[in-house]
Amino acid sequence: MMEANPPQASPAQPREVSWRDRIFQQEDLNFLLTNRVPRIALTRFMGWFSKIEHPWIREASLAAWRWFADDLALHEARKSKFTSLHDCFIRELRDGVRPIDPDPNTLVSPCDAILGAHGRVQGTTAFQAKGFPYLLEDLLQDPELVARYEDGNFLTLRLKSSFYHRFHAPADGNLHQVTYISGDTWNVNPIALKRIERLFCKNERAVLQLDLKGTKESMVLVPVAAILVASMRFRFLNEPLNLQYRGPNRIPCQVSFRKGEELGWFEHGSTILVFTTSGLRLCQHLREGEKLLMGQPLLQR
Repeated sequence: MMEANPPQASPAQPREVSWRDRIFQQEDLNFLLTNRVPRIALTRFMGWFSKIEHPWIREASLAAWRWFADDLALHEARKSKFTSLHDCFIRELRDGVRPIDPDPNTLVSPCDAILGAHGRVQGTTAFQAKGFPYLLEDLLQDPELVARYEDGNFLTLRLKSSFYHRFHAPADGNLHQVTYISGDTWNVNPIALKRIERLFCKNERAVLQLDLKGTKESMVLVPVAAILVASMRFRFLNEPLNLQYRGPNRIPCQVSFRKGEELGWFEHGSTILVFTTSGLRLCQHLREGEKLLMGQPLLQR
């Protein structure tokens, strides 16, 4: 007797894509709406508008944000009510939501992020996307730092607008100087990175040189601002670093920090570039496009 044929699995049904997703997946339209606009004027306007505490404006703004960002995770926040859109942008998290990896030979992710382009620095050349190089000389604007990180490693950590916006120390160490570099406010999403050459070198940014405790290794964090609310705050500086900043570009400071300790925050989603000396390596299990949480293993000695 012949065996009956086993039942055939029904073919998987393609996931229905909403009209909203179809619109925003159009790269040309996305690029035009987020870049071919008066970026700096719009950024200054949003910096003002986001701080309005009127309840109608606050609720309408938060509703619009949820509509655009379906992965907004406000249940992790320390408080459940916000005075303004800005207050929600810079929210703190509840204790214990981001455990810090305790291994002393592991450096953790300084922020919640999507891992972007990464690899070895080729001389003084890194990459924002495949085929789009940039020079450390243009980004860091400091010959001593360029020489230190020549042939080192680079990582790109992209914060989406819905992510937790604060960044923390990857390891125990010291910080002696912050360099502020004024610039433009291009969007830093993957669509723009594939179209605008040397984008990171054009945008407003800060350079933080971190000397790591108990080792000769060091690293640089480069928070890069972007369109809308381009502003960076640091726990150890009195003034925000933004387009209105008129102080010295090189700001000396003597700051000691512990692994996982908060360093500062963005007032909108953006990117942190990480450069390390050659003795540090990306954890082997990590891949481009993977989501990281602050405190998770990122680099190993």
